[in-house]
Amino acid sequence: MSLQQQKVYDLIGVGIGPFNLGLAAMLEETGGKEALFFEQRTEFNWHKGMLIEGTTLQVPFFADLISMANVQSRFTYLNYLQTHNRLYHFYFLEKFHIPRKEYNDYCRWVAGQLTSCRFGFQVEKISSINELYEVVVRNVQTGEAESYLTKHVAVGIGTSPSVPSHLEKHLGPNVMHSSEYMERKSELKQAGSITVIGSGQSAAEIFYDLLQGQDDGAYELNWFTRSKGFFPMEYSKLGLEFFSPDYIDFFYRLSQDKKDSLLSNQDLLYKGISMNTIADIYDLLYDKTACGEKPPIHLLAMTELEGIELRNGTHLLTLKHCVSEELFQLESDFVILGTGYAPSMPHFLLQMQDEVNWDGHNRFKVTRDYALETKTMKENKIFIQNGELHTHGVGAPDLGLGAYRNAVIMKQVYGREIYPVNKKNVFQSFEADESWKTAAIR
Repeated sequence: MSLQQQKVYDLIGVGIGPFNLGLAAMLEETGGKEALFFEQRTEFNWHKGMLIEGTTLQVPFFADLISMANVQSRFTYLNYLQTHNRLYHFYFLEKFHIPRKEYNDYCRWVAGQLTSCRFGFQVEKISSINELYEVVVRNVQTGEAESYLTKHVAVGIGTSPSVPSHLEKHLGPNVMHSSEYMERKSELKQAGSITVIGSGQSAAEIFYDLLQGQDDGAYELNWFTRSKGFFPMEYSKLGLEFFSPDYIDFFYRLSQDKKDSLLSNQDLLYKGISMNTIADIYDLLYDKTACGEKPPIHLLAMTELEGIELRNGTHLLTLKHCVSEELFQLESDFVILGTGYAPSMPHFLLQMQDEVNWDGHNRFKVTRDYALETKTMKENKIFIQNGELHTHGVGAPDLGLGAYRNAVIMKQVYGREIYPVNKKNVFQSFEADESWKTAAIR
């Protein structure tokens, strides 16, 4: 079939994470547009390796796929609970932060209702053809490739496990990234010693899980981080207002130099450990050391893992205290690197690099309405989901802003406002009022 004869979709989504899944749900509910979403995995699973029992989302349940745009949607988390006869259970639970495994199940429930979501398909190439985009997709099982035409594309950037370059070569049976934890947890039971590296929520959750499973000192448990301490993520109510459309408006208007400078000082707005997790760890440490008990547990901040050496069936770790600059060594059977994630640059965007506008740090530029900035800006666009931290600020990866971003994208796909995109959502301002500036000039 020639390209002229092919069906033209209104939007094709690349990757099915929470953000594109929310967009698929919005399109399904609104109707009137034809869309397809492709994901190379065979089913939806959100950070499967970190679905530790008892862990919760770090955002309230309203940060589901659609509630912040339309609480009346049939795809809300509350409707999921009602459908599964869990609404009263949740009512009596009286908590805003929901189990991570239930959030994952909720997303799977939504995905199972959407005919536009195709799992087991890898997007290999996107090409511009006049005012349209051709998307080449390969079936992971059969190897067969098909091409589709679409007006718009929504790219879910996603993230990949990040490991410092000097530690990458040591990854293997006994040195793992935190993303593998649940899949390999059973291997740790017979360990004589386990070391956790990292200062974020993932490292803290793994340490706490291992602390709970430490039976009468069955294994030595260490936790090291190069951060200045085991600090909590910012969670004050006015601090949370930085995760709002209002702050995005302010941030987006800044020069790129000012954006980069701001981001470098905002780590604790979107990194760090939840206060509850820190409290749980401390309470358990207190309990384990009651009555003079001294279990083999060590916590040390301001410490960087400099090297790993395999020796006599175990690992010799070389660490450096960042303040005293002293080096020390210890042995550990297993090492778990809670070293975070980095955005994944889709290869098909690199294939389009001559068409895309890049900044001085080789990052693609993104318009305020989440479209990839190209050299010949067309009416039809490539939208970026969770790849715009450098242009839109700390809220880019936040689940609570996913529905808002999708509402902005929907407005462009339909040519009109489908979901309200409200102004002034917070109490504070992020810059001086215009009337104050005028008064100052007088």
